[in-house]
Amino acid sequence: MKKLIYTLVFVLIVNCILKIEDCQSQWQSDVRLTNDPAISKTSFDNARCIASSGSVVHVVWYDNRDGNEEIYYKRSTNSGTNWGSDTRLTNNSSGSNNPSVSLSGSVVHIVWYDNRDGNNEIYYKRSTDAGVSWGTDTRLTNNSSSSFDPSVAVSGSVVHVVWHDYRTFNNEIYYKRSSDAGVSWSADSALTNNTANSNNSHIAVYGSMVHVAWTDVRDGNDEIYYKRSTDAGVSWGIDTRLTNNTSVSNNSSLSVSGMFVYVAWQDNRDGNWEIYYKSSNNEGTTWGADTRLTSNTSASYSPSILVIPVAPAIAVHVVWYDNRDGNFEIYYKYTLDGGNLWNPDTRLTNSTNDSQDPSVAVSGTAVNVVWCDYRDGNWEIYYKRNPTGNPAGIINISSEIPSSYSLQQNYPNPFNQSSIINFQCAIAGNVNLKVYDLLGSEVAVLVNEYLQGGTYQVRFDAKELSSGMYLYRINSSNFSETKKLIIIK
Repeated sequence: MKKLIYTLVFVLIVNCILKIEDCQSQWQSDVRLTNDPAISKTSFDNARCIASSGSVVHVVWYDNRDGNEEIYYKRSTNSGTNWGSDTRLTNNSSGSNNPSVSLSGSVVHIVWYDNRDGNNEIYYKRSTDAGVSWGTDTRLTNNSSSSFDPSVAVSGSVVHVVWHDYRTFNNEIYYKRSSDAGVSWSADSALTNNTANSNNSHIAVYGSMVHVAWTDVRDGNDEIYYKRSTDAGVSWGIDTRLTNNTSVSNNSSLSVSGMFVYVAWQDNRDGNWEIYYKSSNNEGTTWGADTRLTSNTSASYSPSILVIPVAPAIAVHVVWYDNRDGNFEIYYKYTLDGGNLWNPDTRLTNSTNDSQDPSVAVSGTAVNVVWCDYRDGNWEIYYKRNPTGNPAGIINISSEIPSSYSLQQNYPNPFNQSSIINFQCAIAGNVNLKVYDLLGSEVAVLVNEYLQGGTYQVRFDAKELSSGMYLYRINSSNFSETKKLIIIK
């Protein structure tokens, strides 16, 4: 009997693993987003060129179909199945390059650099209706030197932008913010101040915690540095050196979810370029060891990393490009437990020409990737998705702001092993959703993080709990409600 039980448990575990792998293997066909004889490129500095919320996916790139480089945009309103037409966002006789996009509900924020003023400056524009229409260009910098490669992140109505700037005769990292969703902007703030070059900055935000990573040569070679603000960009902490080796570490990408901050970069300490990452589980206060994600004799470049909560753990998705196959292809890798166990590298593209500079975004269970590709004899923008690539955790069903808070009855109820709970947040704020037994003891934490306003879904896995009645309770700054659920085994 004991042997039979062990056999059944083993079969169940294998089936669970196979189901997860099956979900993760559902990458759909490549979708060509542009089709013109000019060059269309995604940003090469890890400014994120894709963002998604609910069923709406937004993509930005730069394109010289008009005789000079301009910023273009397109969107899908049905999770990447169909796409709208290309939208030209800039219109001037000079070059506009390296866009970055970020979302807050239906407000889409885009930054880029532009030399319409005789030198490169940082520009910004926004859409308040999820990309249907666009406001005017806003010039964010104004000095006689060049400003390059902006990155944008947003939390609620606070928009954060970083870039590197040559106004002090060497590149430094600069920052500015808007506290009214891009209507007005603060003065420029210098985040670095040393005689060496600092560049290729990337920004991520979670509530009032703002995180920035960049490349810095103050130590004689390129290293990854980091700093943070705990008050939404009003003041900043000290520079923190994240890498320490005699080789080059650069081109970092940064992502945050709650307490968890992840940084990925490219590194040639192994004699060839590999992808590395490291993480902090306490909002950037301390950091773990460098972890090598790739291992082959060819070059791996330009990672884009994204951290997503999957209760009760953290999912991390990473894309990069790699020439192990004789030409550069897009590769992907993920973990569902914060980095303890990573899946094998997954090759996303397969063509006879190069694919480069990918960006990744996640919406609900879908993983979305965009990149530029030379398979057509000129550079075009391509897209691919895995509709079940983020199989667990909190799902943002809709970013439309509800008029009130609510906690829905779980379904199914009663249930045997897992059940779904939906809830609505009327405004952004800290939310926790916990399950208790009838004695008031906490038995599960389903949500404990800062969420934007919207409608959410979370799966409650009760396989380790015994039969009986339990309570689940949601708490935020403006709302609290308790409901009952029943487990039957």
